[in-house]
Amino acid sequence: MSTIQTLGIIGILRLGLVQTALGAIVVLTTTTINRVMAVELALPALLPGLLVGLHYAIQITRPKLGYKSDLGGKRTPWIIGGMAVLALGGVLAALSTLVASTNTMAGVALAIVAFTMVGVGVGCSGTALLVLLAKCVTPKNRGGAATTVWIMMIVGFIFTTVLAGKFLDPFSYERLVQVTACVSAIAFLIATMAVWGIEKKYVNPVKRPHAQTKPAEQPFMPALKAVWRETESRKFSIFVFVSMLAYSAQDLILEPFAGAVFGMTPGESTQLSGTQHGGVLLGMLLVALFCSVIGSKRLGSLRTWTVGGCIASAAALLAIGMGGVVNPHVFPLNAAVFILGLANGAFAVAAIGSMMALVGQGMKQREGLRMGLWGAAQAIAFGIAGVGATALVDITTWISGQATVAYGFVFILQAVLFIVAARLAKEVYQPGESIQEELSSTQPRVTDISRFALEQES
Repeated sequence: MSTIQTLGIIGILRLGLVQTALGAIVVLTTTTINRVMAVELALPALLPGLLVGLHYAIQITRPKLGYKSDLGGKRTPWIIGGMAVLALGGVLAALSTLVASTNTMAGVALAIVAFTMVGVGVGCSGTALLVLLAKCVTPKNRGGAATTVWIMMIVGFIFTTVLAGKFLDPFSYERLVQVTACVSAIAFLIATMAVWGIEKKYVNPVKRPHAQTKPAEQPFMPALKAVWRETESRKFSIFVFVSMLAYSAQDLILEPFAGAVFGMTPGESTQLSGTQHGGVLLGMLLVALFCSVIGSKRLGSLRTWTVGGCIASAAALLAIGMGGVVNPHVFPLNAAVFILGLANGAFAVAAIGSMMALVGQGMKQREGLRMGLWGAAQAIAFGIAGVGATALVDITTWISGQATVAYGFVFILQAVLFIVAARLAKEVYQPGESIQEELSSTQPRVTDISRFALEQES
């Protein structure tokens, strides 16, 4: 029998480049273009919120996409095709601001098409990429591989926001289209070259015929219901929804907040997003340091980092919200946003480790469906957060007549959500198990993530 090859560090880094490219396009669409619509075009903040919500709503199809991947279809075409749709959608999103500057209705119509394409592209490429990653690495390396790929996506965020921020000033709609087109073209080329040939080398259907037939025994809806009945999958889905609702609520209001309350230019507010993502990256690296190098039992606990990250995120959001209300002229916004990113990164890397540890558990050959379920929970949360946060800004501004009060109110609500997520984390995670220990086992057991799992093992 032939031995199936698995991805090494070079292969993992190659797939990470796909995530870097994906993040580079998405970050411009959901932050900079959103800010331009809300501030430069003076459109209601709810409009870009609805547009971003649309792109997340499209991603509800992720479980079906993952299910199709489980049936044994090629994933490379999904990744490359999804990136092509995403790149074109990103360019059209930027172009819609130029059109809206002279014809609002035409610009909005084009933006609807663009954000729909962004949602389709992210759903196709993102789900297929994670399934390919899970299939191409050994169980003990899944956590580290996922963390590496996620960090590379954050690097894409940082690089794009910092570099694009410099080229966007002095701002014009034409310049925004040019910068977005360059980023999208480069990202597509990088993703295509990075993924090319990996599936052919590491995923060979001839060597694993059972992987092609077993998933087809059950139609999609019964398979989805079966995965939902898995207690650990269901609990983790709920946790992902609530925590991502808190995590993403500031995505569409942070840059408009920086422009409306702190008077930042589009280039400066874009670089502010880079500051936040820099904090996220450092937070992830700190968790990896404590878990892998220092090896602390307590400081390597999923529960510690998840709960602590949620609480620290809540504190940072409270400071940002109150800082804008009390005295925006002296408040250190960049430092507070960096701390928020740091806390977000610590929380996120613990959740990523849990996700990859759980993806292969439960019913066999359902990795794609399980990953798609969690991806859909995240997408739904992101969509609700975007629409809800921007709508609350508009409503509270109308009631209070002050943008500072409106943004501060939303940041405080987001902090409350993080406290709720921390409370849920205490129920989801069991103390005392380090990330390194959870991800180092190659046995097909249920991890110590829920009480139900422990009861079943006993």
